[in-house]
Amino acid sequence: MEAKIYNTKGKEAGKIALNEKVWGLSWNADLVHQVVESMRSNARTSSAQVKDRSDVSGGGKKPWAQKGTGRARHGSSRSPIWRHGGVTHGPMNEKDYSKKINKKVRAKALYTVLSEKMRNGEVLFVDTISIKTPKTAEAKGILSALAGVKGFEKMLTKKKNSAYFATSEKSDAVSKSFANFGNVEFDAVENMNPIDLLNHKYVVIVSPEKAISFIEGKLATATAVTAK
Repeated sequence: MEAKIYNTKGKEAGKIALNEKVWGLSWNADLVHQVVESMRSNARTSSAQVKDRSDVSGGGKKPWAQKGTGRARHGSSRSPIWRHGGVTHGPMNEKDYSKKINKKVRAKALYTVLSEKMRNGEVLFVDTISIKTPKTAEAKGILSALAGVKGFEKMLTKKKNSAYFATSEKSDAVSKSFANFGNVEFDAVENMNPIDLLNHKYVVIVSPEKAISFIEGKLATATAVTAK
């Protein structure tokens, strides 16, 4: 399986071989859904917190005598049935929403999404992006050139979640140059995950030799974990 590599001017610069086990998988909606929902649960923070009867103020004295008043018996004004009383069985912030995701399952979900993007013609390989000093104009020129590649015409004009750039070469100048584009996300390839890929229409892999080596390396790691 081969794919074309383009330069920052939108011209073909070569080809690269791809592993069928990573880039040629069939779509598995159940697997992807399981991993995406687990990742969202792991990112969820428990912030809802109510006060029970031991946390609210007041109630130190019995409201009235146990007998003889003709009224119902009450031991404290902090009771949940009283106004301004504590809450019974309300949400507490110690709840843990995290879920375990096996390495093999996580890697398989990532490969499944990449394969689907590849099948739909939404993955673009770029040989390198080099910007010496942060300049938005240079980044816009690169996006304009890449939008000239067939199938990627909306990369510059799509208002939201246009493209996800994954690179193995960290550069502050490049990251800052693309930072002003709200429809583009520029990140390291090791941070690539199914949620980011699904949230963007296009996936642009920069320095593909190194990036693909890292991505496909997850396959060997997952296989080794399974074999133990």
